[in-house]
Amino acid sequence: MRAKFVLLLLVVVFLSCSKDNDEDIVIVDSRTIEEVIEDFKNLNIQPGINDFSLESMNTGVFWNFRVIAPTDASETNKRPLVMALHGASGGSPTAHQNTSCYVEPGLEELNAYIISPNAGTEQWYSINNQIQVINLLELAKANWHVDATKVLVTGYSNGGNASWLYTDFFPQYFTAGIAMASSYNTRRSDGSISAIAVPLYVIHSNADELFPVEITQAFVEDSLNAGSTIEFVVVDGLSHYTPCDYVSYLKEGVAWVQNQVW
Repeated sequence: MRAKFVLLLLVVVFLSCSKDNDEDIVIVDSRTIEEVIEDFKNLNIQPGINDFSLESMNTGVFWNFRVIAPTDASETNKRPLVMALHGASGGSPTAHQNTSCYVEPGLEELNAYIISPNAGTEQWYSINNQIQVINLLELAKANWHVDATKVLVTGYSNGGNASWLYTDFFPQYFTAGIAMASSYNTRRSDGSISAIAVPLYVIHSNADELFPVEITQAFVEDSLNAGSTIEFVVVDGLSHYTPCDYVSYLKEGVAWVQNQVW
C-alpha cells in the first residue's frame, strides 16, 4: 500500500520537495498505478546482478536500472537497501551497469539490495529522476525483504551531489548517505542553511581537479554549523577521474554507517 500511496502523490510531492526547481512535470498518456506495481512485482530478481527496464506510469517512458540482490535475504533476515547513483555519463544508456568499479566491492560488506538506476539525459535533481529514485526505493521496500531502518544513498561526482540532495530533501526515505567526490551547496535561495537530518559520510580528495577540496570543505562546515551530522574524510592525491581508487574509502564509509549510524 505504501508504494501505491507514493505513486498517487507523484505530482504533489515532487513539485513541493524539489530543490528551488520550477521545472514542470509533463504527464503523457498514463498507465495505471496497479500496472506499474504489478510489473515491479513480476521482476525476476535473482541473487547477484539483474538488469531491468520497467515502464513507468507514463506510457513508453522506462526506468532502466540494475539490481544487485543478496543471496540470503528472507523475512527473518531482512537486508539493507542501497540506492547507488552514477556520475555524469552524457546520457549513456548503460551507465547504471557500471557497478564493478567501486559499487560492488565498496558495498560488499553490507550484503544489501543495491539499486543502480540510470539518470538518462537529465540530472539526478530533475523532477523525473526524483520520481524514479523514490518510487524504485518504495517499490523495493514494499516487495523485497528490506530492512527499512537501513536505507543508504551513495554516489560519485554527480551521483555524490545527488546523495547530498536526497538526504537533504527526502530524509523520510533514507537513514544514511555516502557522498564521494562531490560539491553540494546546502545554502537555500534565501541564504539560509538548514540542518540535514540524515547522517552523511563525505569523502573527498585534496587533488580533485573538478571540485576543489576547499569548496567542498566549506560546504561541509556550513552544514555542520547548521546542525548536520557529517563525517568529512579528505584523502590524499586521488584524481576526480579515477573513481575505482575510492573503493577502500567507500568501505570505510560503510563501516562508519554500520557502527555509528545503524
